[in-house]
Amino acid sequence: MTPQHIVLLGGTGFVGRALCAELVSRAGAGGLRLVVPTRRLAHGRAIQCLPGVELVQASVHDDAQLARVLAGAQAVVNLVAILQGDDAAFTRAHVELPRRLAAACRQAGVARLVHVSALGVSPDAPSRYLRSKAAGEQALRDSGLALTLLRPSVIFGAEDSFLNLFAALQSVAPFVPLAGATSRFQPVWVHDVARAIATCLERPDTAGLTFECAGPETLTLADLVRLAGRLAGHPRPVIGLPDGLARLQAMLMEWLPGEPLMSRDNLDSMKVPNVATGTLPGLQALGIEPASVHAVAPGYLAPGQGPSRLVRWRMRHR
Repeated sequence: MTPQHIVLLGGTGFVGRALCAELVSRAGAGGLRLVVPTRRLAHGRAIQCLPGVELVQASVHDDAQLARVLAGAQAVVNLVAILQGDDAAFTRAHVELPRRLAAACRQAGVARLVHVSALGVSPDAPSRYLRSKAAGEQALRDSGLALTLLRPSVIFGAEDSFLNLFAALQSVAPFVPLAGATSRFQPVWVHDVARAIATCLERPDTAGLTFECAGPETLTLADLVRLAGRLAGHPRPVIGLPDGLARLQAMLMEWLPGEPLMSRDNLDSMKVPNVATGTLPGLQALGIEPASVHAVAPGYLAPGQGPSRLVRWRMRHR
């Protein structure tokens, strides 16, 4: 049975919005109270009309505010993550916040926690992103909480900043010079990830387990870029860049205003195949048959939406 009072960190983001809708749908008229802290209430416009969702203006990086948000909760879901940043930023989001959250949960008497991490995490991984994610996982394991970890591959869906971005770029560029073209992924649908989280909340027997959330197909980054362009109606040649040129491109992108489209740390992350190891349970263990990107993406990568989509993406990530 799903807890009725849940706190969702990162609930206004891409995965968070899908999870809010999933939990509300499952609750029906069951009196769900889903508390979503956010620094700016305007970020939660897409979910504030959902029944049972309560937006609270708060910083989850502040101990006092976090304690106030957790008061009375039965379970917590942590979706907070960043893709870009320096060592301090990754440590703050992926290590310090899980430690702070674990302490706040113990103080508030909240035993149940579902934490979304990533495939490929390891203390000796080549990127800051993956190393910090691994450290965050360990901090939560050491907490003694009833913890479930989910490790998704790259997540796609109608509002993603992955396939949509590559579709938009191909609407304005004659070709795509692509770093990490041969990197491998098992793209997973955002609604399958949301269903997995909701199912873990319903099932106490998933505490102590780690699930790999991956789609049914392994594709290279170049495959995915070509798919995005073809479905959006403006396929372009994809030219894989050698490592040296790829790192130079990423470094130049890091200097541009706003969040970079690609960073050197992203390239380091892509050295690790973003695919399920097969040594841990997957979505099928939660009763979920993962959807294929080839089945889902045609429904939202419609021709004629590219340039405006790119502008919207850049505005959201300024």
